[in-house]
Amino acid sequence: MPEGKFCNKTPINTDEQLKATLGDKGGKQYYEEMNHLDVDSDKLWATIQKTMKSRTKTWLEICAHCGLCAESCFLYQVNGRVPEQVPSYKIQSTLGVMVKKKGKVDNEFMQMCMETAWSKCTCCNRCGMYCPHGIDMGVMFGYLRGLLYSQGFVPWELKIGSGMHRVYRAQMDVTTEDWVETCEWMAEENEEEWPGLEIPVDKEGADIMYTCNAREPKHYPEDIAEAAILFHVAGENWTVPSEGWEQTSLSMFAGDWECCKDNVLNVYSALERLKPKRAIGTECGHAHRATVIEGPYWAGRPDGQPPVPYIHYVEWLAEALRTGKLKIDPSKRIKEPVTLQDSCNYVRNQGLKDVTREIISYIVEPGYFVEMAPNKEHNYCCGGGGGFNGIGKYREQRNMALRKKMEQILDTGCKLVIAPCHNCWDAIRDLEEEYEIGIRWSFLKPLVIKMLDVPEHLRPEE
Repeated sequence: MPEGKFCNKTPINTDEQLKATLGDKGGKQYYEEMNHLDVDSDKLWATIQKTMKSRTKTWLEICAHCGLCAESCFLYQVNGRVPEQVPSYKIQSTLGVMVKKKGKVDNEFMQMCMETAWSKCTCCNRCGMYCPHGIDMGVMFGYLRGLLYSQGFVPWELKIGSGMHRVYRAQMDVTTEDWVETCEWMAEENEEEWPGLEIPVDKEGADIMYTCNAREPKHYPEDIAEAAILFHVAGENWTVPSEGWEQTSLSMFAGDWECCKDNVLNVYSALERLKPKRAIGTECGHAHRATVIEGPYWAGRPDGQPPVPYIHYVEWLAEALRTGKLKIDPSKRIKEPVTLQDSCNYVRNQGLKDVTREIISYIVEPGYFVEMAPNKEHNYCCGGGGGFNGIGKYREQRNMALRKKMEQILDTGCKLVIAPCHNCWDAIRDLEEEYEIGIRWSFLKPLVIKMLDVPEHLRPEE
């Protein structure tokens, strides 16, 4: 597919286009056909020569095979500490071999690489914190995924997800019409309880442009309503774009580099069209990474920044509480043991550890907040990041991966887990369904709404 094919162009949004992008087959047939897929070794080696930067080459060469990265990896810990789960071994036995053999590898090797890249690493980047040479295996695994995708060795669900981005500009089949109608529906649904509530669409020059995760309009529209309620109470001048509202990137999980660029250009196009003072993304870790951290480089922006300042929802929420735009009724604060899941993508990879704890100081009664051990940038992945949550082929491995987070939560003694990230929220939900340890989990938005001190003029008439 030519680079940028769907940028600045309204997608057709038909099943036929999706079939043309993905092929009309199911997962079982997809994997059966993969068994007979030939590796284009010349193309693979040409891609490596063209795209592998000096940093990655240096990392492969300077790895001392010391194994000090082993204990940093939660997958190594929960899988019997076998050598095959040591981060350095995982990257050297896949990408390292691919480079040494100059792309002359076979189908069996590529399928082994696929399993390693998507079921033995979530790209959480924790191992890079503990490598004495500063080698970032997470970044290299992201690169490996791109090489595998280019040869057709990618899990079915991520192939679908990236295809959805290419066709619908969203990780799910949510059209522009679906999105706008959902915004209108959520505003109407909550207007009686919150008089004057609006979800403005395509308002130019607003202070805030809000973007979200496609799973919200598809499965959790109440999350959009909750964001609207908090902006409403805070008195914000805000809007959502009719196009460019979806900031997630399953294509990043899939290694579909061209589509990664298309995704972020679509969001940036909305920013340039509506000209807000800044943008705020929803409670999603990988969406923030794709749009704010990696996105500027995919888009070729020389300053490494989005077109306008772009912050994560936790940053806005802390600011609103700090400045008094949102006020908490002290009698409604959480008065039970509660713990916090630190998202790899905006805590470890962007340093927002203190922001989330500032929010905790407003909404949790002193003495009730219990830290996981370890925590902040040292915390472990939820167990489902990097696309792991959604891959049916590796569900057994994913469920095993959840055990580390289960141990951490059980050690806190808490029954309530705050998880301001979609992947973390999903993983902890699945953890409870799989292991039934008796916990509850929540985003920040619904918790804050329940304890708001709402100004009199914003309350419904009796």
